Amino acid sequence: MQLIAVDHPLVAHKVCLLRDIATPSPTFRSLVSELVMLLAYEATRGVRIEETTVTTPLTTTTGVRLSEPRPLVVPILRAGLGMLDGMMRLIPAAEVGFVGMVRDEETLQPFTYAERLPQDLSGRQCYVLDPMLATGGSLGGTVQFLVDRGADDITCICLMAAPEGIDHLRRVVDPIGVPTTLVVAQIDERLNERGYIVPGLGDAGDRLYGLAH
Repeated sequence: MQLIAVDHPLVAHKVCLLRDIATPSPTFRSLVSELVMLLAYEATRGVRIEETTVTTPLTTTTGVRLSEPRPLVVPILRAGLGMLDGMMRLIPAAEVGFVGMVRDEETLQPFTYAERLPQDLSGRQCYVLDPMLATGGSLGGTVQFLVDRGADDITCICLMAAPEGIDHLRRVVDPIGVPTTLVVAQIDERLNERGYIVPGLGDAGDRLYGLAH
C-alpha cells in the first residue's frame, strides 16, 4: 500500500480550522469540500487517460480524456457524503456508488447495512471517501468489498488517520495484491479507548450534519 500524506500549507490551515470545536457545521462542510479538492488533486495523479483529438478555434490538436470505464467514486455513508462534492468538482465525469458501513461501538467492528455499486467492477479505478481512518475497519471492509467485485486499482482519501488505522488497512490490502493508495491530510497521534482519533476533530458525521437521533 502506498501512503501519501499531503504536505501543503493550505491543507494544514484547513485541517486546523476543522479541528476547532467552535467551527459551525456550515463552515465545516465548506472546509471539507475545499480540503477534499486539494487531496483529490494528488489522489488522481494516476487516473487513467487516453489520447483524443480536439478542434480548437484555430486548428486540430491532440489532448487527453478520461479512459473508459470511468472512475468510480465511493463515499462511505454517512460521513463520506460530506466529501463527495469536493471530489466531483475536480472529476465531474466520474460515476458514484455508495457503501453504508457502521461501527459497532462495543466491538469496534464494522458491518455493511447498504450498498449501491455495479456488480462487476472489472477494470475500474475506485476512489473511496472516508473522513476519518480510525480503527480502519470500515475502510478495510469497503476495499475488500470493491476487490471482491473486480476493482483493480483503489485510492482511499481521508482527512485524518490514526497510525492504528493505517496499520490495519495495510494488513488488509497488502495480501490482496490490488494496487491501493491512501491519501491523507493529516496523520494524528493515536486512538483513544473509544476508538476515536486523538487529537482528531470529533465525530466527522455529527460535525458535518449534526446529531441524528
